[in-house]
Formats: sequence, structure tokens, C-alpha cells
Amino acid sequence: MSEPDRTPALLDGPGVQVADPHQLLTGYLDWYRQALRRKLDGLSEEQMHAVDERWGWSPLGLVQHLGWVERRWMVWGFAAQDVTAYPSGDEEAEWTVPAAVSAAEVWDRYDREVHRSRALAEGVALEERAHTGGRFRSLDQAPTLGRILFHLLQEYARHLGHLDVARQLLDGTTGE
Repeated sequence: MSEPDRTPALLDGPGVQVADPHQLLTGYLDWYRQALRRKLDGLSEEQMHAVDERWGWSPLGLVQHLGWVERRWMVWGFAAQDVTAYPSGDEEAEWTVPAAVSAAEVWDRYDREVHRSRALAEGVALEERAHTGGRFRSLDQAPTLGRILFHLLQEYARHLGHLDVARQLLDGTTGE
């Protein structure tokens, strides 16, 4: 049964007129990148660094992780550039931000990775396969740009859902 007095929420992300798959993928990816900032807006430096033992990471650690994800999939993966793909140490190092590292520094590194990702995807057909020699050793392993962008989109969607819960537990703020 429809409820005529209820107005459904409008679509987030790219405009409703966008139908091009490349614009949809990159547009939604940018929407999630911006949502990451919105969801952390208003947290103090201390709150950004606060690790909750229930999930084992801080909000800032999540930003750092997503920067590494961008680098691994687009720079090392799609472009096969010779870059460090993982921080030294174990997996926990990717999520751990030392107290001496400011939120501004982590955001700056994240922004650089996003800028590189955008530049690598710009004007490239979704059907183009990743270069070999970086993350992917052979053409059999190399996914298309479309597949990589879709993977990034699901990474952001999943982690921003985690962040909604973390933020609500941290200070009561709920997401969209």
C-alpha cells in the first residue's frame, strides 16, 4: 500500500539524469568520499584518534585505511605503478594512527590518494583492463577499471556503514 502523504527521499550521489555507467560509478564513489568527511565532521582531534576496543580502530584509522585501499586498487592495481602498497608492520598498522600524527596529516595523505585515483580513472573506458606488473601479475588476473571502481564503491559503502555505528556509539550522531 502506498502512503500518499509520505515523500520518499531523493537519490543521493550523481544527479537523477546521469545514466552513463562511468559517471555513475565515479559520481557515487565521490559521493561516498564526501560522506566520509560528513560523517566525521565535528569530531575533535581526540575523538578522531579514539580507538574503541569493541571494533579496534579509530575514525582516523578508517580514513587512513581507505587511503591505502585507494592506493592498492588504483595506483598499484589499475596503473601498476611501483608504490608501497601496504604500511610496514602487520595489518593493524594500516588502521593505527600514532598520536603524534594529526588528523590534518591523515586527511592530506588520503586526499592525495583520492586525487591520484580520480586522475587515473578520468577519461578511461570502464572496459579497460588493469596494467600488469603491479598488483596483478598477468592479464588473467587483471580486472577492468569498471570492476575496480565497483569494488572501491562497495568498500566505501561497507566502511561508512561501520562508521555510522561507531559515530553513534561515540557521540550519538546518526548518519544519513
